[in-house]
Amino acid sequence: MSEEWGVQPAPMDEHNQRLVDNVHPGDWKNPTPDGTYNLVAIGAGTAGLISAIGTAGLGGKVALIERHLMGGDCLNVGCVPSKALIAASHVAAKMKNAEEFGLTASNVRKEDFPKMMERLRKIRADISTNDSAQRYTDKGVDLFIGEGKFTGRNTIEVGGQTIKFKKAVITTGARALHPEIRGLEETEFLTNETIFNLTELPEHLIVLGGGPIGCELAQAFRRLGSKVTIIEKSRFLPREDPEASAILAESFKRDGIEILLESMVEKVSNEGGIKRVHLAQNGNALTVEGDQILIGMGRVPNIGNLGLEAAGVEADPRTGITVDDHLRTSNPNIFAAGDCCMTWKFTHAADIAAQIVIQNALFGGKKKLSDVNMAWCTYTDPEIAHVGLYEHEAGPTDVYRFKMAENDRAQAEGDTEGFVKVVVKKGTDKILGATIVAAHAGEMINEISVAMAAGMGLGKIGGVIHPYPTQSEAIKRCAGLYNQTRLTPTVAKLMNAWLKFRRR
Repeated sequence: MSEEWGVQPAPMDEHNQRLVDNVHPGDWKNPTPDGTYNLVAIGAGTAGLISAIGTAGLGGKVALIERHLMGGDCLNVGCVPSKALIAASHVAAKMKNAEEFGLTASNVRKEDFPKMMERLRKIRADISTNDSAQRYTDKGVDLFIGEGKFTGRNTIEVGGQTIKFKKAVITTGARALHPEIRGLEETEFLTNETIFNLTELPEHLIVLGGGPIGCELAQAFRRLGSKVTIIEKSRFLPREDPEASAILAESFKRDGIEILLESMVEKVSNEGGIKRVHLAQNGNALTVEGDQILIGMGRVPNIGNLGLEAAGVEADPRTGITVDDHLRTSNPNIFAAGDCCMTWKFTHAADIAAQIVIQNALFGGKKKLSDVNMAWCTYTDPEIAHVGLYEHEAGPTDVYRFKMAENDRAQAEGDTEGFVKVVVKKGTDKILGATIVAAHAGEMINEISVAMAAGMGLGKIGGVIHPYPTQSEAIKRCAGLYNQTRLTPTVAKLMNAWLKFRRR
């Protein structure tokens, strides 16, 4: 079985059995293809699921092909299990720091880890009904379980049967990158696809990569009791606002995570069950020893064995399926959406991309991916959320910033790390982008996203009632800073004169 087939969930307890029964039933029998389909989706991750159920809901005839687990990365090895684990780590951190709240502190126990992981598996199984084979067939989707492969410009073969289509969408997702590091392939290592199968807490987890996956899991495992070392060649979250990355680095230090930045891994070895990472840092040779290694160094698209040449679809092994701004491939009847073709590798990005495909493929629409104001969040503590442009991307701008340490609710809850930063077009209140670093940044960024989508300027947010005390008041305070700039010396003199006149 190739890497692109994915990893089986383990251990096969009642929860994982329920998961598999929902998203890859062992007794599944594929339907017989019935005529020509309006749309065929290859891959039942978020983009494929939305494409299929959206088409079926509009009355279209649709087929969905999946060779592994329906739900894709998000349900099985991504968003759902990681957030369940992170939730447990937040509780562990609160327990450890309980004295700050006048309570008795306590530490999480190593023997609690199996129960935490069982909770994770139960939550994943509960949620899997939303992505289940039964649900989609009940909605009118013809589901084919097996490996789909193009055999022509409008045909796909799966399980020995040929499916004909008017339009198709490739939604095969991506998988964890296995970097070319000497000795790595000979050393058993973890990725996001295998780490949620653990039943014992690692003594020392070495994390290679300081991107979102590496940062989230490093902090979670440290708070659950593992010793953790992060090795990164540059800085944490290199695409994010440098100030945000710096705050996260300080948070990691307080958590007791060993941080090795500006470090290049040269080789990996495994001797007597001890895994060694040999690296170079500022000209010095270092070795880090641990019992588990987690790779979090990016993702690569799943585009192998699809018969793309037969379909006339161009692709690059690093960036994936080649698409235009309408998500159309080099074959005008075939589209692509999600991690197999997009730089934005988020579940919500795949969702909106699938909606664009439905409009463009089925109704001749001209929707563009570039018109989307994409928001995202890294679920560390504090969270880091962003939407729109960064300051260095936006040209002439004004920037309004408010510290979470000055927010009353954040002080009451001990969540004073972070800030709200809003970037506007210079001399106006037009919002170009925003970065939020806060305990609930992922929830807070939605207000900025809605304002941008509605064309609402930062000044108008200042007139929106925000319940007191809430952490989202920090956004209103940024709006207040903008509105203060409108009070020029001339305007202030006029207002002062008017008020004097009114006192007469």
